[in-house]
Amino acid sequence: MTKLEAEQESVKSSADTPPTKATDQPADFETAIDAAGFGMFNILLLLVAVPAAMGTVYETSTMSYILPSAECDLHLSLIDKGVLNAITYAGMISSAIFWGYVADTKGRKKLLVYGYLADTICVLGGAISQNVVQLMIFKYLGGFIMSGPFAVLMTYLTELHGRQYRQRIMMAVGIMFSIATLSLPGLAMGILPQSWDIQILGLSLHAWQVFVAVSALPSILSCALFPFFPESPKFLMSRGRNKEALEAFKFIYALNTRQPRDAFPIKQLANEVPAKSEPKLDVIDKSQPKEVAADADVELANRPRSSLHSGLLQLRPLFVKPYLGLSLWVYLLNFCVLLGQNTMRLWLPQLFASINEYEQLASSQQPESDGTSICNIVEYSVNRTQRQLAAAALDDDPLAVCTVSVSAASYTNNLIVAAAGLVSYTLAGVLVNLVGFKRIMSMCLFAAGSCALGMYWSSSSVTTVALASVFVSMGSISGTSLISASLSMFPTSLRTMIVSLSMMVGRMGSLAGNIFFPALMSMGCLPPFLMVSAFMFCACLLASFLPVKNKAVLK
Repeated sequence: MTKLEAEQESVKSSADTPPTKATDQPADFETAIDAAGFGMFNILLLLVAVPAAMGTVYETSTMSYILPSAECDLHLSLIDKGVLNAITYAGMISSAIFWGYVADTKGRKKLLVYGYLADTICVLGGAISQNVVQLMIFKYLGGFIMSGPFAVLMTYLTELHGRQYRQRIMMAVGIMFSIATLSLPGLAMGILPQSWDIQILGLSLHAWQVFVAVSALPSILSCALFPFFPESPKFLMSRGRNKEALEAFKFIYALNTRQPRDAFPIKQLANEVPAKSEPKLDVIDKSQPKEVAADADVELANRPRSSLHSGLLQLRPLFVKPYLGLSLWVYLLNFCVLLGQNTMRLWLPQLFASINEYEQLASSQQPESDGTSICNIVEYSVNRTQRQLAAAALDDDPLAVCTVSVSAASYTNNLIVAAAGLVSYTLAGVLVNLVGFKRIMSMCLFAAGSCALGMYWSSSSVTTVALASVFVSMGSISGTSLISASLSMFPTSLRTMIVSLSMMVGRMGSLAGNIFFPALMSMGCLPPFLMVSAFMFCACLLASFLPVKNKAVLK
């Protein structure tokens, strides 16, 4: 080994190894979080993040599973079903900027605790809803609330891990979301087929309402467990509350190393608040009077206007050259991807339930039927919904009875699709590294568009499930690749904002898709699948010309 190589190796090892000797020099955030180490604290934090991730997935996905069970109780039309799938995204869109401001001024921990508490109330409110309007209101409020914890959870986990662990943590979070998606059809298989009719305090509760109530458990666990964790020290330092940040670092260090808090090697923290014209204290020094240190903390902590102003300034570069065209390109691409992905994903439980019911009906009445084509299913589902509405309107007619036929087998196909999505997510990282962002996006989006169009010619339930599994898998990989590609195309100061805005536009696509899909279903078999396919092919075309290079240097 040459002398130069030896020096580089020494520098690298010193960067990766947390300092063990106490120092009086002010330390920045990265140095302090590295010194806190990785251990029991981080493991406990990840365990608590599991129900938090489940809560966010359940908030956006539970409606798609209850539609076949609740259509008689709530007298649901096709448009009602589309609105129930979409209205959570409407709540998320309307509160995105608000929660970003609150997270940057009030803190991560408070938002997580009170956000999941408020979401619990909204979910339980939806569980006791007696009509579709009440359910829509609570789902909208749930989306409005969940937009905050959904975004802050990622930030909180990132800010409580050192540089060498952050990418692995984000991969672990992705797996958590996939596991949550996989657990939902399993939960539906156990609860929704039950024929419960519970009367409590004048309320009539059925299996689908019990299912919605049970989906509140992850949010309950999250709001009960997050108070035991510290506020993000990165947030505290950005607000000038270095004394509280130092205590948070000491807490993490003591739990990770089994050492007393006073053994934490960092004694002072550097000032990471952007400088103003007037001088600021670089560190919170113990030698200063407590009143001076407290005043510095309070003064720096109460600057909501400056935080809002800086947020607006951060938005400006995305709406002027040279980033205006690129940002609009990313917004449109994300709109197309999420419109196709979330529309198909949220309507699959309804389609699969109709497939199962149609097959049972066909086998009993027409043993030699012409197969389970998707067009037969769509026609059957539309006609069935219309008959249910007619039956609900004629309560006095004993022959007009609204019935629901839901079995555990109705959700087996959803389990298969979710499992395929989990496998694809674990492979996504390897595939992206091999072929690059642009190629993997283009190929996956073309495959997804082909699968959506191919479902029109699907003549059996097996073929439909296979195409749906490939579609959801390819869509998941495309969405992940798009986020990674967006991060590589913009400088550090704009990355968080571009991801936030593109996700907000993507949710608009999810909202629009879930409204138009049932409307097109009532027009015929081809239009809904043609819509999803067209947007996926459009996204494929946009991704093909995306100005991103494989293994590009980060700006």
